Amino acid sequence: MTDQLRDEYDVVVVGGGAAGLSGALTLGRARRSVAVIDAGAPRNAPAEGVHGLLGREGIAPADLVEQGRGEVRRYGGHVVDATVTSAVRVGDGFEVTLADGRTVRARRLLVTTGLVDQLPDIPGLRERWGRDLVHCPYCHGWEVRDRAIGVLGTGPMSLHQVGLFRQWSADLTYFVHTGPMPSAEQAEELAARGIRVVTGEVVAVETTADRISGVRLRDGAVVAREVLVAGARMVARAGFLTELGLSVVEHVSGMGEHIAADPTGRTEVPGVWVAGNVTDLTAQVGAAAAAAVVAAAQINAELIAEETRAAVEEYRNSARPEAVPVS
Repeated sequence: MTDQLRDEYDVVVVGGGAAGLSGALTLGRARRSVAVIDAGAPRNAPAEGVHGLLGREGIAPADLVEQGRGEVRRYGGHVVDATVTSAVRVGDGFEVTLADGRTVRARRLLVTTGLVDQLPDIPGLRERWGRDLVHCPYCHGWEVRDRAIGVLGTGPMSLHQVGLFRQWSADLTYFVHTGPMPSAEQAEELAARGIRVVTGEVVAVETTADRISGVRLRDGAVVAREVLVAGARMVARAGFLTELGLSVVEHVSGMGEHIAADPTGRTEVPGVWVAGNVTDLTAQVGAAAAAAVVAAAQINAELIAEETRAAVEEYRNSARPEAVPVS
């Protein structure tokens, strides 16, 4: 089900995952007119369930979104299946253009479009993403516990991932690949915890019966593994903001690119707010949703202040009858 898009709203939320829907829910309950525009390409679509979300542990991502959409609609919000292609400043607000040519006006924008995971170009890797190729121990660690896990060195956080996943399995191999080579101190730590280090270049992921079975190296050797961990480069989905002068920048962690914002989600462009993975690359579902609630409350407060200033101006300019003395 998709709702009819009106011409104008107090707030347009771009992105309809947990963050976007949580923000829209908060705004709807604040009696704001709000529309969620969702392109329907959730990052967690391959995952079987959402984890670490109190009260919804293990819920399928699609089911969480469907329930969230119903809650937003309950408070008068609209949910529209469409892709935003651009946003421009119009007067004190914004005009948002969709891929099908429709436009919608908004006084404020809340961007919750998430990010894209850019995986290494290794044959067989992409096909296993979100299944037995994982990236976050808190999202997937329990499900892969005690299995033969291989961590692919793909970025600056690879050794950090090795240390984390050791909590869930004692059978761990670190494939250096293009990641950081352990220092002498780190090598000692890995050895002390029984973690094997393989320095050869990874050229392919082997699968058997639609499951990962091993990692093939440049020299032809195959190291048997059941689960792989890869730290993808994470890049915010925010190209449509370019005309507003808002672009992605490198994250301080070196893990990818994000839209910079203050702790409440306010960006450097007045009226544009962000929440979730588009700004916080490592936020899990619960954290992304919570950040959107904070941003939504700030947006509502900003709109209240704007409306109060307008009311005061109108009050001052109105013709007021002289006070009648009380005898």
